Amino acid sequence: MSEDDSTDTEATLGRIETEVAMLMRFGEATRRATGTAEHRVLDRAAYVILRHLADAGPQNVSALAARLNLDGSTVTRQVSALQRDGLIVRAPDPADGRGTVISPTPAGLQRMAAVQAARTRLYGDMLAEWSTEDRATLAALLGRLNQALLSRNRRR
Repeated sequence: MSEDDSTDTEATLGRIETEVAMLMRFGEATRRATGTAEHRVLDRAAYVILRHLADAGPQNVSALAARLNLDGSTVTRQVSALQRDGLIVRAPDPADGRGTVISPTPAGLQRMAAVQAARTRLYGDMLAEWSTEDRATLAALLGRLNQALLSRNRRR
């Protein structure tokens, strides 16, 4: 790699770092500033847990923590809050009767769907002038970025 290539790579990586930091900042600011009540029916942690359970089916806390790259005690606390709010239920783990699996309740799925629909409308509005191809490219690249982040964090 030439010195020019190295400088270009560093500049590009610096730009990526800045853009990701700004994405996180603007995303949170947008969520807080949105007047739609649907955005506020779940906090971010509850939404992510319910989305995963809706997609993957019942999970034990260990599997959920591994998928979300969180400590088991953190997920246990979040799951307890969701259970207290009637958004998830625990049932005996069919693979291991000593453990439990977590599933969303109809109320949990309803709230998750409301947040998902509100977010989808928001992104639809923000990206309305983007071509279908650009939106698909963004979705694919964000998926790759999230997978790279997950893979890196799992290796640690």
